[in-house]
Amino acid sequence: MEEPATRELEMSLSDGTSDDDMPLTLPTEGSHSGSIRKGCDPFAQTQRSKLQHRRARINQQINKEMRMRAGAENLFRATTNNKVKETVALELSFVNSNLQLLKEELEELNSNMEVYQTDSEAINVPMIPLGLKETKEVDFTVSIQDFICEHYGEDSSLYGKEIKELMELRQAMRTPSRNQAGLELLMEYYNQLYYLDQRFFPLHRNLGVHFHWYDSLTGVPSCQRTLAFEKGSVLFNIGALYTQIGARQDRSATAGIDLAIDAFQRAAGAFNYLKENFSNAPSLDMSGPSLCMLVRLMVAQVQECVFERVTLTTQDTHFTSQLRLAQEAARVSDVYLLVQQTMTQPLMKDYVPFSWASMVQVKSEHFRALSHYYAAVALCDHTLSAEEGEGDEEAETAFLQFYVNVPAGPTLSQVLQDPEKRRKLGKAHLRRAVIRHEEAMRVHSLCKILRKMDILQDVLSLTHKRSLDKYSELDREDDFDETAEAPEIQSQTHQKPEIIPTNFATVQVTDIFQRLGPLSVFCARARWGPVRLICLQRGEGGLGLTLRGDSPVLVAGVVPGGCAAEAGLREGDYIVAVDGQDCKWAKHSEVVHMLKSCSDRGVELSVVTLHSHDTQQVERRAIMLSHGSDKENTRQRLLGGAKGQSSASLLNWNRKKKREGGGVTKRLGSTFSLSFGSIRDTEAMY
Repeated sequence: MEEPATRELEMSLSDGTSDDDMPLTLPTEGSHSGSIRKGCDPFAQTQRSKLQHRRARINQQINKEMRMRAGAENLFRATTNNKVKETVALELSFVNSNLQLLKEELEELNSNMEVYQTDSEAINVPMIPLGLKETKEVDFTVSIQDFICEHYGEDSSLYGKEIKELMELRQAMRTPSRNQAGLELLMEYYNQLYYLDQRFFPLHRNLGVHFHWYDSLTGVPSCQRTLAFEKGSVLFNIGALYTQIGARQDRSATAGIDLAIDAFQRAAGAFNYLKENFSNAPSLDMSGPSLCMLVRLMVAQVQECVFERVTLTTQDTHFTSQLRLAQEAARVSDVYLLVQQTMTQPLMKDYVPFSWASMVQVKSEHFRALSHYYAAVALCDHTLSAEEGEGDEEAETAFLQFYVNVPAGPTLSQVLQDPEKRRKLGKAHLRRAVIRHEEAMRVHSLCKILRKMDILQDVLSLTHKRSLDKYSELDREDDFDETAEAPEIQSQTHQKPEIIPTNFATVQVTDIFQRLGPLSVFCARARWGPVRLICLQRGEGGLGLTLRGDSPVLVAGVVPGGCAAEAGLREGDYIVAVDGQDCKWAKHSEVVHMLKSCSDRGVELSVVTLHSHDTQQVERRAIMLSHGSDKENTRQRLLGGAKGQSSASLLNWNRKKKREGGGVTKRLGSTFSLSFGSIRDTEAMY
């Protein structure tokens, strides 16, 4: 049964309703202590929420049609009845037609950029944001309870509150607000997945939980049991949310431009981290070529914001200032041209929405036109003065480095000194500017979705008219010489975009399942024997044991023939409870105090023995020897019974090995126990 579409929403606000105006659902007094970060109201009727509601419905319909197509294709291959084959072939044609229509409808929704833009009346070229990936609900209850019983040997019913908190956090992160609070919510869940991975996902076995996510652009569903897929999808949404935050900034002031630059740089960092740390993605939006395209798109949008800021802060009309604007505009055109080339690659050509590719091409042409316009302004509106000796030297130096190749004819120094030569060169630049403006308007007119964007139409029309007016000023009736071809402008920027990686350490989290004990011992990778109860009676020589370390306390030594040895305590045991009182997280001094305060009847210790890697290897060899006649069953058993692994090998989505390891703990910024071998403390005998 399909879930209600409202549960598939990715909510936030737009069109006059600020994210900050929406009340977040906070825990009520007396409720369990979970995350204070909550998602948006999934029923809020904002423009953006309605858009995501439609996306969710289309995703479900695409999922349904793909299931029907898979079933029909299987039936077509299996049957030998020609009548049935004809019927199934007809049904397949209908299903494929429906899928194509749904794909086109979803593409139109993904191309709806105006919903994510700022409400400011300033005329700026719209930015390209991404919609969030959507996911189905996940019920962790049975899988986690079974694992706690099987692996940790504890009563799983005692962990209902923790499981509920985890599920509420996941539900909340599906509807993040479009602000810093929404980002922190996604990062909190991402960080929590580290603990979930350590607690419940052994190396050669999965938990049996299925994670369903939809492709951001096509709506095609993907289902995986690996936690890496969940982490990658959340990381993708962090990047996508940054794009929405960047697009909504008011870029009519430098403060808004700086916020947009920061957001797009962080979006690029999230997509780049995903590209470098995850491989073999099961959905196309998280594949290498797609992520490469998204990183370049974000860098281009940063460069566009840099140009806008330079335009705002350049109040003077000095020659060098106008040259700088021309070179900045040329740089924006160059980076968008690179994005355009990436979007036309074979794998991306049919995947990227047509409106995105059109917008990128429009921007490349538009900013190339602006670069020629500012070059013309610099040449024609600047007058040399004999009193400005130093300024002229600076202007000449800047002009000599302005072009990619030095044009034929008079030297640039001569052009700079002769007003008529400057006018003719400026006119040539304006001619190229007008041609580029007209090309941008032509590409814009070919895309139905872009034609609906009034603000883009206004920008293109205004800049085109400005160049035409300037050209008319320079044009003369007696100008019979053929207008020369303007040289190509050398692109240059005074602020190169940065790719800022996501700093997960800014969001501190506490392990939801910390009651299971310190991760140094109580994790899914570790194995230990069943809990043993040891009854100790204090003798004349004390208890006869040596303790060391904290959380949990380790039995470092046992005196031969002493009370502890006779009771069955062994060196290497971890004390997890004293007289029924849990002490997995207890300090050394606390456990010692419990032991010293024991009564004459003695003290009851609950201890576990952690199996070393060598012990586990011995156990595995024993299993293989005892089942030598059935090697395939043994292999499946060692893999934790992960059914279907071989047939779905292409969908096993994991971090690249070179990136795995100790970096995770540093990134999370949360504290947990180190392995015992790294603890330096004094041993004490009792």
